[in-house]
Amino acid sequence: MRYLKPLIGLVATGLCVAYLVWKLDFHTTYHVLTHVRLAPVLLAYAVLVLALLPLAWRWQRLLEARGIDEPYPRLLSSYFVSYALGQILPTSLGGDATRIFQIGRDRPSERGLVTGSVVIERALGGFATLLLAAVGVVLAIGRYDVGAYLWLELAIALAAVALAVLMFSRRARRMLRFGVPLARKLRIEGPLRSAYEGVHSFREHPMLLLSMFALTVAVQAFRIVTIYLAGEAAHVHLGLVPYFVMGPLLFLVMLVPFTINGFAVRESFFVSFLTQLSVNADRAFVTGFLYFLLSVALAIPGTILLGLGSVRGVLRQPARPPERQAPE
Repeated sequence: MRYLKPLIGLVATGLCVAYLVWKLDFHTTYHVLTHVRLAPVLLAYAVLVLALLPLAWRWQRLLEARGIDEPYPRLLSSYFVSYALGQILPTSLGGDATRIFQIGRDRPSERGLVTGSVVIERALGGFATLLLAAVGVVLAIGRYDVGAYLWLELAIALAAVALAVLMFSRRARRMLRFGVPLARKLRIEGPLRSAYEGVHSFREHPMLLLSMFALTVAVQAFRIVTIYLAGEAAHVHLGLVPYFVMGPLLFLVMLVPFTINGFAVRESFFVSFLTQLSVNADRAFVTGFLYFLLSVALAIPGTILLGLGSVRGVLRQPARPPERQAPE
């Protein structure tokens, strides 16, 4: 069982790489890459960075609702650092864990509430993606073939609804008692209970959750524009509508931890979807590759912050006292 997940990831990566090799003409791909337009790429990067500003504010509001007062600059910094570390961790969930650690390490007694706020953020993001995906499916009717992705969306939607009921329903809470012996045996009862209580407590703030959900939908829609700009940079001129069909489906695909940082899965998705719209496979691949580069570039501010933090840590270390010389 311990080797099953890496094996699945390896198989998924191999299949995606084989698909790309089959579809691409690498000489043409290189030609497209060397003729990428820089202006849309820079604009897309600015959009991605700006999208983090309201997300950090959302996190601050959620923490405040549970009595935790954290300065906005620190939460924004934590967001940037999580994106930096998320580049080497499976999916965006790895970045969420770093945020929990960063803020929770100074608040050991409130770590469950911090965890709950991050889980709520992830849930809001998931439901916003599902809503936009549903809108995308409606837009796709009669235009694009998204049948293969409907099953993925349905599976994730059912799982999300089941998780929401489990986290917020008082009746469902009783069902969790059956899992206590197993959690105790695995020595994870304490952290799980703390995280659950942190999430469950937000049932007292329905209007806050509703307003933060509306904000999340707006930010997710804003992020879809970056995919459109990546396409424009690769000379893929389709307009915004296809990307509002494609974007939420891509976000759903990227939630599944197939490979580290979605390697090959993301590019295969771009080729699979855009070639249905008579886009050349090489241009479709470059669009996906540019989106990947934008994600990597989003790690630059966090990497700088990590470096500055390390330097400050060294500077704050007390100087070693001079060694006494032995008497002659």
